[in-house]
Amino acid sequence: MSGSNYFADQGGYDAFIAAVRTGNNRSDPWPYRVAKRLLDIGSACFGLALLAPLFPFIVLLIKLETPGPIFFRQRRVGYRGTLFDCYKFRSMVGDAEHLKRQLQHLNEATGAAFKIKDDPRITGVGRFLRRSSLDEFPQLLNILRGDMSIVGPRPQIPSEVAHYTPEHALRLLARPGLTCLWQISGRSQLDFEEWMALDREYVRRRGFWFDLGILARTLPAVIERKGAY
Repeated sequence: MSGSNYFADQGGYDAFIAAVRTGNNRSDPWPYRVAKRLLDIGSACFGLALLAPLFPFIVLLIKLETPGPIFFRQRRVGYRGTLFDCYKFRSMVGDAEHLKRQLQHLNEATGAAFKIKDDPRITGVGRFLRRSSLDEFPQLLNILRGDMSIVGPRPQIPSEVAHYTPEHALRLLARPGLTCLWQISGRSQLDFEEWMALDREYVRRRGFWFDLGILARTLPAVIERKGAY
């Protein structure tokens, strides 16, 4: 991995997926690209305005419970392997990344993912933020910057993408999103291959009305909190 693209040392993203790209590497028509970007900007601005009153309370609760920064910044792999900094409200103790290595034996996720249902690194406030998805509120700024979209596959970290097959990497043909088919279909209750299959389905079917359908199903999924931890 070098530069601003994860696949730079492997000949580029197109070279990595060359064996499975047939029929998948279509270009989005410009009306969809324009409509999707307008939806992203409008939804992000609406979300920021709606949730802004909660911001000082979230900040206060995080600071009162544990020492450390308010925001958690992490390098993620986005569209066609582009690297970007993804932001979240901190939901874990300050040294969570260091402790992760000590907890690998407790990993309950399959494939290139790391999940522990009762992760000891998560703070009390952090558990509430995760279950309500409020920890992802700062990613609305990622959307305004163009790193992410409202709807698209959830971005993973480079160490997880390192385990991708070319077929897994097809999910990177869409810009990463705040919500997706995985988000509304059970989240952490799904295994890794089911997650990847849903993301590839999104890549195949992506379109403005399909995006709106996923967005409409997101709020009920968040309220239900199925697979959220």
